[in-house]
Amino acid sequence: MKTMNSLSDPQLIHIYLEGDSDALSTLVDRHKDKIFTSIYLLVKDKFLAEDIFQDTFIKVIDTINSGRYNEEGKFLPWVMRIAHNLCIDHFRKVKRTPTIKTSGDHDIFEVLNFSEAGMEEKMIQGQSHERVRKMLDMLPEDQKEVIVMRHFADLSFKEIATITNCSINTALGRMRYGLINLRKMMVEKQIAL
Repeated sequence: MKTMNSLSDPQLIHIYLEGDSDALSTLVDRHKDKIFTSIYLLVKDKFLAEDIFQDTFIKVIDTINSGRYNEEGKFLPWVMRIAHNLCIDHFRKVKRTPTIKTSGDHDIFEVLNFSEAGMEEKMIQGQSHERVRKMLDMLPEDQKEVIVMRHFADLSFKEIATITNCSINTALGRMRYGLINLRKMMVEKQIAL
């Protein structure tokens, strides 16, 4: 029999529905980094991101258990849309608009799985990441959102368009202008990554 890790998302959902909770654990493990990173970049608070991450999977489990999940082989974009909507709901509750800002206390790149590097390489990498985060903070919100979803969550432009409720061309345009603005900032400030 195949190991859980070698099964597709739809196969894991089917096995979960047959009563094997390990299948759901495998699904969560497979996608947790991308989902948590996207949430964290939107809410800028590790503890809040953890809460929204848990709420996301509570909704996922409820939907799957109730038979309302439409198996189209698009599990990750579906979960990302739920997470994005929960972030938006949070900001509506506190009457703020989401912006991507970083604090010195939290490092988004600790969440990502990088191969083990030497101390000097880690320091250089940390400085580069900090520069990128600062430049992302200066972009308009819609451009930041698309760049984060594309490069950190690894979503397609079609998935981004669905999540942000805009056309694919609009998502592409936001990405293009965001990257142009980042390049201008790098030239103006003579930043080298």
